[in-house]
Amino acid sequence: MEQARQRIRYALVGTGNRGTTMWGRELLAGWSEFVELVGICDLNLMRAERARTMIGSTAPLYADFDAMLNELKPSLVIVCTPDDTHDDLIVRALESGADVISEKPMTTTPEKIARIREAEARTGRRVDVSFNYRFSPTSARIKELIEEGAIGEVTSVDFHWYLDNQHGADYFRRWHAFTKHSGSLFVHKATHHFDLLNWYLDSDPVEVKGFGQLLHYGRNGPFRGERCRTCSYKNECDYYFDLSADRFLDTLYEEPSSVDGYVRDACVFREDIDIPDTMTASILYRSGVQVSYSLNTYMPIEGHHIAFNGHRGRIELRQYERQPWSVPPADEIVVMKSFGGGTERIWVPHEPGGHYGGDNRMRDMIFKPGSNDRLRQRAGSRAGAMSVLCGLAALESSRAGGAVAITPLSPEIAR
Repeated sequence: MEQARQRIRYALVGTGNRGTTMWGRELLAGWSEFVELVGICDLNLMRAERARTMIGSTAPLYADFDAMLNELKPSLVIVCTPDDTHDDLIVRALESGADVISEKPMTTTPEKIARIREAEARTGRRVDVSFNYRFSPTSARIKELIEEGAIGEVTSVDFHWYLDNQHGADYFRRWHAFTKHSGSLFVHKATHHFDLLNWYLDSDPVEVKGFGQLLHYGRNGPFRGERCRTCSYKNECDYYFDLSADRFLDTLYEEPSSVDGYVRDACVFREDIDIPDTMTASILYRSGVQVSYSLNTYMPIEGHHIAFNGHRGRIELRQYERQPWSVPPADEIVVMKSFGGGTERIWVPHEPGGHYGGDNRMRDMIFKPGSNDRLRQRAGSRAGAMSVLCGLAALESSRAGGAVAITPLSPEIAR
């Protein structure tokens, strides 16, 4: 009889939406053969208790992270807390003998990157970063085309990301709206995009010129309140968000806000918001590739456009996530060959699960033994570091002016 496989004993720290769903309920629903949730940690025990119920677990709850590590000795810790707290939790988990999966971004400053990288090297443990966009079927097909030389050597990339009035606005309701917590959306959101570029191009960014302004949210609003639930402008505000209409979010956040004061429907027009909502960047890669990038957070559409320009042609994708018209459940990659080589249209069907199947494929890669990482999709701490450094350089450039080199930000990583 074949010996039963020993499941990975993991602990979850941070019981917000992502921790409760992606790394809680969904992970146990699809991968319980490989993992066992042994502990749940959150400073807000009321939220943790509700998350545990939603997950369908009986794992013990902890507010004290070190106590959980000492008592349970998990072999894996999954970190889903606010971005600026990641480094401390990751380092403590590594030092306890656990591997770590960190939600993106890995962290928010060069100093915190250095702490994580040093602890990983010193302890011999592993840090994975949750870059699920690498795993979407469409991203994988584009990576294959580039590596096959479908358009020859890539020389430049056009990359533009659009967040709609629902998703984009949501970042300005939460802790993400403050640079000290999120590093700005140049870090928190664009870390996905910069990582995709780094992975697609198999190269490191070396210099960034960025522009970023707060043009729509924050102090630009026509009126403001403390939060939507108590706002006197709810009947006239385009951004009114009725938290009570979303049973999941209301259960997870509203009553628990009495414990820590964190409300899920804070006003998007708060005057102290300090992150840009309109961002562009020009990025130069070590390989010589030039990138034109933008991120906008208040569009009537959701999705992205990316095009790779090469000596022998162009690969182009317009991926739709939400828009006011119908599209088929698939992505169309267009490969245009130069010199009369014709055009090829490749349709990639969406797969079940978040990010068109990317979430499921990433969990398969991490947890199922024997997975073949032929496209090098699994991302470690260096990938996490390089995407954050690119965002930090863009933010610094947008505030100080001039191009910012990556290497001086973190010489030991970017050399």
